[in-house]
Amino acid sequence: MSKQQITSRNLGFTEYGKVAVMFGGNSAEREVSLNSGKAVLRGLIAMGIDAYAFDPAEHPLTELLSENFERVVIMLHGRGGEDGSLQGALQQLKLPYSGTGVLGSALCMDKIRSKQVWQSLGLPTAKYKIADKRCFDAGSCEAIMAELGNEVMVKPAQEGSSIGMAKVSCALQLETAIQDAFKFDDKVLIEQFVHGSEYTVSILNGKALPSISMSTPRDFYDYTAKYQADSTVYRCPSGLPDEIERQLGELALQAFDALAGSGWGRIDFMQDKLGRFYLLEANTVPGMTEKSLVPLAAKQSGMSFDELSLAVLKTTEECR
Repeated sequence: MSKQQITSRNLGFTEYGKVAVMFGGNSAEREVSLNSGKAVLRGLIAMGIDAYAFDPAEHPLTELLSENFERVVIMLHGRGGEDGSLQGALQQLKLPYSGTGVLGSALCMDKIRSKQVWQSLGLPTAKYKIADKRCFDAGSCEAIMAELGNEVMVKPAQEGSSIGMAKVSCALQLETAIQDAFKFDDKVLIEQFVHGSEYTVSILNGKALPSISMSTPRDFYDYTAKYQADSTVYRCPSGLPDEIERQLGELALQAFDALAGSGWGRIDFMQDKLGRFYLLEANTVPGMTEKSLVPLAAKQSGMSFDELSLAVLKTTEECR
């Protein structure tokens, strides 16, 4: 244990015991996860938590027991971290973990099933079609484009960070984009493109944090816009009128609850030119670097990054 950890433990957070901050892993979002995990680890140590890094790509999960860890903060993005498989394994090990449980993680990770649940409850989401690798007919692309308005987003059903996504405006592009998306997933979401502004609402312990608006000169808010470009602009507060802000927060909470989300997370939206909001997707382990969206919203609420890290740890207290 470092000197910093020894000093911090005297502050009184020993009730959490030895905490594993799990990050890295083997998903396509490994690099993002490494950045999130390292930031949260620093934040927890600064708050007096006896916390340590744990990369499941390098250590078997059973080592959590042999090393006497008592709680797990999940900072694994994408498959293996957000899809319910890790959550189920930790439940079998009887280790409390942060955030959403098995069912909610699986639902939120799957963009198609998320939309189907929201649609069944009358929550607003853009029109869509599904492409299945087992029976995809390239000849259907013309009809799909016509039905969805001749401009669509193509998304692998279970990838995050905009990996494998593409914006297309003709049938030939659609066929290519679907085949590219099939490299990541056997099912692909084809979603009507909504012209307008993108927003996100972070959720922490049953409350909606201030919304954030994002704008980019790129075709859409893709991986480069999220993690590499300096041209992406974030606004928090987003500038929405107070009543609209309240309504958007309520919609985010409804959408998260509908998918059995819990603890903390983030809901992404598009607002069209008429001011209508459409649900895009749910995130149960959002990015947690110093520049990520959830920390930005928390800061607007008066919460430091270190305090936010501790709040995420506190979600391990929830009974499952």
